[in-house]
Amino acid sequence: MTQISKSWRASILTLFPDMFPGPLGQSLAGRALEHSIWSLDTHDIRAHATDRHRTVDDTPFGGGPGMVMRPDVVTTAIRSVADGRPLVYLTPRGQTLTQSRAQTLAAGPGIILLCGRYEGIDQRAIEASNAEEISVGDYILSGGELPAMVLLDTIIRLLPGTMGAADSATEESFSNNLLEYPHYTRPAEWCGRKIPEILLSGNHAAIAAWRQAQSEAITRQRRPDLWAAHAAMIASRPASP
Repeated sequence: MTQISKSWRASILTLFPDMFPGPLGQSLAGRALEHSIWSLDTHDIRAHATDRHRTVDDTPFGGGPGMVMRPDVVTTAIRSVADGRPLVYLTPRGQTLTQSRAQTLAAGPGIILLCGRYEGIDQRAIEASNAEEISVGDYILSGGELPAMVLLDTIIRLLPGTMGAADSATEESFSNNLLEYPHYTRPAEWCGRKIPEILLSGNHAAIAAWRQAQSEAITRQRRPDLWAAHAAMIASRPASP
């Protein structure tokens, strides 16, 4: 088990604790970890097995391929760290992770993440622990560790003190249900491609309007679901006096 500091706290229940912090020990998340903006402790589920072989799985009732993680072992592991923080089980059948959910979790005291392996975890353990099921996309991975890292990265960058610029997070994709506008930097012309002239104008109001229009156009084209949510949000706002 690895334990670092008390702050926004992430506890990981996994069969592979050495996978952490992994990428979360680098860049923004890594610096935030060093400065105790968040803390990490990992817990080996196998440590809660009761037989000499440290067995954590068994064959599924009803037949079928693969193995299923046992409810007794998993529940004991969960209880060893339960302290009122939200418990999230990473699974493809969960609700898709959204920026809004990440913001809510970032505003809390921390999170407990349950990483499954094999064919998954016995349903009784999920129900008994009242775990929230979250998916990071419609695809299958070998376990919950990589999705846990994705979820943590979305949260950590929202914690106060992690991002360098206060406005960075508010202008990114999914803020107000819009995708982000295009970005440009030097040189102003590269391989025959020039940046939009408006960005050289110095007119900050016009630049802001251009960026808003770009975000709207990209969202309409690529994510009609987000555009519908954005339109509904705008429609629900009270009219200006």
